[in-house]
Order: sequence, then structure tokens, then C-alpha cells
Amino acid sequence: MSTTFEPVSSEPYVPLRERVPLRLILFIGVLTALIGYPLYVYIDSAVHGGIKDVGGGYKEVDLKAMSLFPFNQEEGTINDIPAKWRELDGQKVVVYGEMWQPYSSRSSNVDGFQLVYSIAKCCFNGPPQIQHFVQARVVPGKEVEYFNNMVRVKGTLHVNVTKDAGKVTGVYYLDVESVEPA
Repeated sequence: MSTTFEPVSSEPYVPLRERVPLRLILFIGVLTALIGYPLYVYIDSAVHGGIKDVGGGYKEVDLKAMSLFPFNQEEGTINDIPAKWRELDGQKVVVYGEMWQPYSSRSSNVDGFQLVYSIAKCCFNGPPQIQHFVQARVVPGKEVEYFNNMVRVKGTLHVNVTKDAGKVTGVYYLDVESVEPA
């Protein structure tokens, strides 16, 4: 006695790529990118707290996170800076931000500048605070070019509150080894 099997459906098999429209796949891909990337950035920042090891003895530091704490612009002390930022004193760091030279001509090579996470987005909640700016000076013997857009800066970070005439003049200082467009 032989048994014959009959197909469950008489419809021909259609591959998945023909059943799902390409437009739907593209829509889902774009939607995932628009939601997924900002979500990834937020989670990555929350997990690492603005500081992560990037190898070669360097730590990548988020300039925005490093500047978002209350600080008295006249009477602030080193103890008013959160401990995790004070612990970066003397560490080799990589930071991303924009160069600013308020009082000098922007020639191709510079020996010093201020670094901020974003010139346009900084300080919506009032006047700029001193902790928003990193005072950057180029290491002697190195040449650094000025760039108008976002840059990647490598160097040694120093955390020290300096004052002049009763006002805080600096919190973060960076001995710059290299600057390149980001």
C-alpha cells in the first residue's frame, strides 16, 4: 500500500524578497537609523559616564559632559569640580570639539586656542561658564593647524582652578599633541 502526499496549498511558493516590498525594508531601515543611533549615543554616554578608554593610553572624554555641573564663577575651587573630572588630571585624552580663538588672527598654524564642545550649541541656559572651555596650548615643537569645524584633539589634560582679580579664569587646560578634522 503506498501513501501519496498531497500539497497543503496549491499556491506556488513565493520567495520572501518578493513578498516584502523593497520600500518597506528601506522605511524600516531609515526608521531604525533615526531612532537607533541617538539611542545608542545616549546609552553609550550613560554607560561610560563621559569617559572611556580608547587604547594607546588615551581616554576619550565627552567635553559636554565634562562641563555640565554647577560652578561658582568667582569663588569656585578645585573641590567644586566633580571627582571623576578631577581624576583626569595628568591623563592623556582624546576630545572632540570646536576650536575658538577670540583674540587672535586665524592663521593656518596656531600655538593656542580654546576648545568647546560646540560654539553654536553651548550655553543656551545663560552666559558661557568657564568650565565650558578648555584652554589649549600646543606642545613646543609641534605644529597645529586651525580648523573651523569639529576637530579631534589629543593631549594631556590638566584640571586646576586658576583665578585672577577675584574671578575664576580657567578650570581645564590641555597640552595639545595633535589636532585633526573630525
